[in-house]
Amino acid sequence: MTTLHRNLDTDGKDWKATEQEYFDKITSKNDLIIGSEILTHYYTGNSTEVILVNVYKTWEDIEKAQAISDELAKKAWSDEKARTAFFDKHRSYYVPLHSDEIYASIETIGMKEFKPSTKEPMIVYIRKSQMSMTGKGKGMKEYNEKITLKDPFIKGYYPFRHSWGSDSRDFMEAYFYDSFADIEKSNQKQDELVKAAWPKEADSKAFFDELKLVFTGIHGDYIYHNLPSTSK
Repeated sequence: MTTLHRNLDTDGKDWKATEQEYFDKITSKNDLIIGSEILTHYYTGNSTEVILVNVYKTWEDIEKAQAISDELAKKAWSDEKARTAFFDKHRSYYVPLHSDEIYASIETIGMKEFKPSTKEPMIVYIRKSQMSMTGKGKGMKEYNEKITLKDPFIKGYYPFRHSWGSDSRDFMEAYFYDSFADIEKSNQKQDELVKAAWPKEADSKAFFDELKLVFTGIHGDYIYHNLPSTSK
């Protein structure tokens, strides 16, 4: 995940068209990039945020994919001056500030693959939690099986945790929704599912007391839009 910041002195439509061209000529044709999203600010702390997400099978594929992208760029813009002009324009849409984080997916605790069914932007809610790192607590897999994966408003769910970056406690969950209103509907549905899964109050308390031990209790919430035409 690369966090970039838009240059607000540039045109938003031109930015989108340029990112689309890059996706069509590079990302969509690079088989080592098995997933890709461009996420833009909706409810976050910085309105200039643009998150570029690329998914790879292995750590080694990151470097291999870059070499393939370089070759695809040479084919797409065979004239060196044209290629330089395109990438100069591409860079101009961002300020010279970015950060990189690499995460590992945790499919063993449950995942719901997002399958696009509309050309409209999805709501992508990312919950960033801190793991306690104590070795105590359990229950994420059971919770996801009984609640998250049964929630019809969640169109996609991806849990992943720190692999390389600034904080080894990072545990992230990405949720895809059709609309912002569906987040509230989802919360209500999950309350119903929790009551159905643990009808006895004592059982519910025991489960969630154990689950809470996995985390410090500190988390952050970030809501983005995706660009459907650049989704892979």
